[in-house]
Amino acid sequence: MIARLQHASNTAGLLTYLYGPGEQGRHSAPRLIAGDGHGAPVELLAESGSLTYLAHALDAPVERLGARAPERPTWVCSVRSDPRRPDPTDSQWAAVARRLVAATGIAPVGDPDACRWIALRNQPRQVHVVATVAREDGGLHSTYRDAFLLQTECHRIGTELGHLPTAPRPTPRAQETSVPAPSITITSEFSGSVLAKGASDDLSSMLLKHAGFEQIEDWYGRRHRLPTTTPTFDQVAIATHAAEMLRASRYRVDLAPSLDMARISTPANPLGPYVAGAEVLQLTDRIRAAESGVDLRQAVDHLLHPEYGVLERVREALEAAGEQINDLDEEAYELADRFDLAAELVGSAQAELVGPDHELSEVGAPHHPLAKTRAHSAKLPGPRSAALATSPAADKAKASSALGTAATETSAAVRPAQVPSSRTR
Repeated sequence: MIARLQHASNTAGLLTYLYGPGEQGRHSAPRLIAGDGHGAPVELLAESGSLTYLAHALDAPVERLGARAPERPTWVCSVRSDPRRPDPTDSQWAAVARRLVAATGIAPVGDPDACRWIALRNQPRQVHVVATVAREDGGLHSTYRDAFLLQTECHRIGTELGHLPTAPRPTPRAQETSVPAPSITITSEFSGSVLAKGASDDLSSMLLKHAGFEQIEDWYGRRHRLPTTTPTFDQVAIATHAAEMLRASRYRVDLAPSLDMARISTPANPLGPYVAGAEVLQLTDRIRAAESGVDLRQAVDHLLHPEYGVLERVREALEAAGEQINDLDEEAYELADRFDLAAELVGSAQAELVGPDHELSEVGAPHHPLAKTRAHSAKLPGPRSAALATSPAADKAKASSALGTAATETSAAVRPAQVPSSRTR
């Protein structure tokens, strides 16, 4: 099983899409198979004509948070099963959904203040779990490790159901008889000289001598070596050049890492072959050296630019890796899906951070006493009284508020009125 996690800002719009025809009319017979509304009648509201009420029921804890509510409070996880296996039944998918919300902490077993969630199906071999990250006690669910926890639990479920595919046996390629087959090893000796072994034919011998090796023939046979007086940098350059020529002539070459110019670190090439990593490291140094919000914004733009930024390039590379895995091995679809999931997570991170120019500009600027707060609309479209059922925690808060009001009236002359706040975590 493969899980895909996303976050949305509009629960009603998401439910309208899931209960609708979908892309190219792929959705069919959408239905609710599990859920927990903490008193809100989600089972009765799970119909196409009542989706607004169902969204209000899920969003009720978010609305109670007021200005503390996150911008994208809707948590949606789509899970797919192995297409080569029988499609699980609705009851089996409901059990899977309960395990996923418990594993991530959305709705742990036995937690009366867990988040509200539903699970629905609208196409074969797939289930969608929709939740809001606001808990009944006024806290927020942390989504930091949800993607990892989902994949771990899906792997566990797939193992239990026997859905994990067996690794295909590698098919050996037929050897090309027309191509030289000797394997040549280039290593450093304890004495400090560099030795090439296995070059027994004239072509490999000629290439090694052209690179700078000396040929030796004794009771050990034909060998090629560099003198111990050769400077270390020259040894690396000669060995690397010899390996490149031999490989271009279709020889198999085992070159010691200490002699591979592409793998050793130098002041000009501190990360060896990882050129892209070196460039990102330079960008990190530039960010750390920023002396103002303007400098920081200019440096971070190289990370977040929607077309040319580092995150966008990483996302494209992960997508390309997933596509290439599918092209090379159709049986490795789970590995390809993990790369696709990683690309989506990078895209989500990019969407979360794109457009912070005005915020970065204010970094380091003088702060005013009046802080800006995010405007929050308290009005929900349409009637919502049937959907906003309060949780046990909210009932306790309401009762304690009523007691506090009565106590205030009797002691108003002694101390100023105070309204007890609702229970916090």
